[in-house]
Amino acid sequence: MAGAIIENMSTKKLCIVGVILLIFQVLAFLVGGLIAPGPTTAIDFLSSKCVDLRKKHHSLSWFMPWGENQCEKIRDSEDAISRLIEANDIVFAMHIPHPGNEMTPWFQFLLLILQLDIVYKEKNSIDENAMITLDVSMGYRDSVSEDWTLMAHSKELRKLKCEAHFEKTTENEGRQYECDVLPLIELGSVAHKFYLVNIRIPVNERKKINLGIGDLKDVRIVAIFQNGGFTRVWFAMKTFLTPSIIIIMVWYWRRITMMTRAPVLLEKVIFALGFSMTFINLPVEWFSIGFNWTWMLLFGDIRQGIFYAMLLSFWIIFCGEHMMDQTERNRLSGYWKQVGPIAFGSCCLFIFDMCERGVQLSNPFYSIWATDVGAELAMAFIIVAGICACLYFLFLCFMVFQVFRNISGKRSALPAMNKARRLHYEGLIFRFKFLMLITLACAALTVIFFITSQVSEGHFKWGDLTVEANSAFFTGIYGMWNLYVFALMFLYAPSHKNYGDDQSNGDLGMGSGEELQLTTTITHVDGPTEVYRLTGKEAQE
Repeated sequence: MAGAIIENMSTKKLCIVGVILLIFQVLAFLVGGLIAPGPTTAIDFLSSKCVDLRKKHHSLSWFMPWGENQCEKIRDSEDAISRLIEANDIVFAMHIPHPGNEMTPWFQFLLLILQLDIVYKEKNSIDENAMITLDVSMGYRDSVSEDWTLMAHSKELRKLKCEAHFEKTTENEGRQYECDVLPLIELGSVAHKFYLVNIRIPVNERKKINLGIGDLKDVRIVAIFQNGGFTRVWFAMKTFLTPSIIIIMVWYWRRITMMTRAPVLLEKVIFALGFSMTFINLPVEWFSIGFNWTWMLLFGDIRQGIFYAMLLSFWIIFCGEHMMDQTERNRLSGYWKQVGPIAFGSCCLFIFDMCERGVQLSNPFYSIWATDVGAELAMAFIIVAGICACLYFLFLCFMVFQVFRNISGKRSALPAMNKARRLHYEGLIFRFKFLMLITLACAALTVIFFITSQVSEGHFKWGDLTVEANSAFFTGIYGMWNLYVFALMFLYAPSHKNYGDDQSNGDLGMGSGEELQLTTTITHVDGPTEVYRLTGKEAQE
C-alpha cells in the first residue's frame, strides 16, 4: 500500500529537500533586503496659499502653486488681513510631485494625508468636537501643455483632534497645536504623471461652517505611494512563483488521480490551499501599468483574504485529520464548528473592506475613519479581529498539543516491532512533529512581520551595505508561504513506493482486537473512513 512521499522518502532525501527550500527562503529575504528599495515612500508637500479674487468662486477653476500660470499668493494670515483677503478667497494648492519629477503607474497607489498647522489664538481657539469642512478638487494631466482634467471633487467633513501641550494664556498665543493627521484621498492606481490638489476651507457664520477651528497657519499633504523599484521586484517574484505553484499543483493532482481510491479530505484541502496560493500569485498587476484599474487594491485584499481563510481552515483540518482517536475523519461536515467561524469572520472582514475601499471606487475622498461612528466601528472590527486571531492561535496550539500527546501515546507499541519497522514509524512521528512546528513558526513569523513593519525604521546599515528590513520581510514572508504550500503538496502527494507485501492487506487481525494507527496520512480505504492500521500482528512481524 502506498503512503505519502513524506512517509517513504529517506532521511537523506528529505534533508536535501529541506536544504533546497531553506536556500530559496533565504533568497526571498535577500531579494527584498538587498535588491528592492523600501516598499513605500512618503513625501511632504506644503501648500501654496493662492488668492481667488473673483466675485464668484468656482471650485473647478484650477490654481497652480508654481510654473508659468502660477497663482497670486499670500504669505500668511497676517498678510491676508492686511490685504483685506477673506478666508473664502484662499485656495490651498499643492502639485504632486515636486517640480521636475513625474508620477508613474509603477507607484501602484496614492494615499494623501492632510496635516493642519493650527496655532493658538485666545480669540480664536479650537472648540471641543470641532468639525472642519473641506471643499477639495483633484485634477490630473500627462504633460505640462495640457489643461487640468477633473478627477474628483467633494465637500468633506473631518473631525479635528488637536491637543494643546501648554496653558491657554495670552503669553502662549502663536504656539502650535498638535493635531492628528486627517485622511484625504486614496487612489487605487497612479495612471497619470501630474496631479493637482486645490483645497478651500470656506467660512459661513450663518450655517456655522468652519467656526471654532482655530487660526489655520498652513496646510500640508503627505503623499504615500509604493516605490517603483519595489514594485518591479514584487512583480518579478509573482511572475516567477506562479508557474512553480501551478506545476506542482498539476503534478500533485495527477498523482492523486492515478490512485485507485478517491481523494481524501486532507488531499482535497491541500489542493484547495494550492489553488488559493495560485490566485494570489497570478501577476495581474502587470495590467495596472497600462490600464487605470482603480479596483486593484480591493481585488488584492480579496485575494489575500481568501488565502488566509483557506490557510486557517487547512490548519484546523490538518490537525483534526491527525487526531488518530477521532471518529469523525475525512468529512468536512465534522469541522463545521471550527471552519464556520472562520468563514463568518472572513465575510465580516470582506464587508468591512467593502465599506472602505468599495466606496472609494466612486468617491476616493471617503474614509470610514472620518466620522465618530465609522471610526468606532472600524476600531471595533480591529479589536474583535485581534481577539479572534489570538483565540484561534491558542486553539491551534491546543490542537497541536493534542496531536502530539496522541501520537506519543502510540509509541508504547513501537518496542514490539522489529528494528527496521520501529525506526520507520519513529521517523514518521518525528517528521510530523517537525512539520507542525514549522507551521507554527510560519504563523509566528507572519505576526512578527506585521509588528516590525509598524515599529521598525525600515532599514539597517552595516558599513557600505544597506538592508531594507521592511522589503526583506515583505518578500521573505511572501516567499515563505509559497514554499510552505509547495512543500505540503510535494511531501503529501501519494508515493508510488510500497511498504511491503506483508502490508498489502489493511486488516490482518489481532488476537486482542486492539488496533494502532501510526501513519501521518490517511491512505487506505476502510469503510467510510480511509485509514492505515498497523495491527499487533504486523508489529510482531
